[in-house]
Amino acid sequence: MAVARPQTQLEVLGALPRVDLHRHLEGSLRLRTLVQLSREEGLPLPQEEAALGRHVQIQHDDRRNSPIFLSKFEVLRTFYRSPEIIQRVTREAIADAAADNVRYLELRFTPIALASARGFPLGEVADWVIAAAQDEAARRGIRVGMILSMNRHEPLGLAEQMAQLAIDRAGRGIVALDLAGDEANFTAEAFASIFSTARQAGLGTTAHAGEWAGPESVRFALEGLGVVRIGHGVRVLENQEVVALARECRAVFEVCLTSNLHSGVISRLADHPLPAMIDAGLQVTLNSDDPGISNIRLSEEQLAALVELGLSMETLHGLTLAAAQAAFLPAAGRRALEAELQAAFGLA
Repeated sequence: MAVARPQTQLEVLGALPRVDLHRHLEGSLRLRTLVQLSREEGLPLPQEEAALGRHVQIQHDDRRNSPIFLSKFEVLRTFYRSPEIIQRVTREAIADAAADNVRYLELRFTPIALASARGFPLGEVADWVIAAAQDEAARRGIRVGMILSMNRHEPLGLAEQMAQLAIDRAGRGIVALDLAGDEANFTAEAFASIFSTARQAGLGTTAHAGEWAGPESVRFALEGLGVVRIGHGVRVLENQEVVALARECRAVFEVCLTSNLHSGVISRLADHPLPAMIDAGLQVTLNSDDPGISNIRLSEEQLAALVELGLSMETLHGLTLAAAQAAFLPAAGRRALEAELQAAFGLA
């Protein structure tokens, strides 16, 4: 009789349900799809995976800083050359999440980035993404909420247009508004009124802060923008007053381990402040950010939290439940998702 092989930690994790609140569509493209598109579209880029990967994925010998990280997105903008391509990569991003047993995904996308190669109307781009996402989510049996993202380093007028696109589509696929982009060189002050308008329209709000800039960026996101969730936020621990503010606000931090390593926020995974954030009483979730650019899956991020950071399986369950509780879903949807997860974790 054959003896059953003990499951590896990754296999155990692979069987568990996941929630991902922070994943960028533009950072989730499959390398093999990009190779095919490079050939079919005649792009002036390599047409072999290894060579093209140097342009669109973080490499072991890349310098770890925000300019290098963001440069991958600039190359990726050249691929969005038709509605069919935009819808294809949307479908594939959702299919890949479902294959990793993500039960609920919030996929954020930047219409300006998707429209840039051919100057598509931004509203049409948003509708293409929403339609593809809804169709693929139904096909894969995964729940998906779309977050419309705008960049702080792009003109304010574009941001206002992005916010209106999101508001017009609230209840039709868009669940929240996000602020991303070059945090190190551009503040968020000019976006306060935009976020106020989005909240009044019933949208959820989140903003990248405390990633490439310090804790004051987190403070302004909470007080000035009024967001309920912080993208990354790992530098919050540099100021205990801001930590206390985040606890008081019950702000939820969308933490992404490998992304922080690849963008130079930390020098090695073992130094990641996630355990310290948990110890400080902050509301923390674990997410993937840009799985295509970083060449990772959320299950592998969970494994890194276990192996590199010493978190327990119980703590991982807690992070997943915290994500369900923080999802931009109606209250009944959050409760149903949490109950589903608790049953899977044996906590019901």
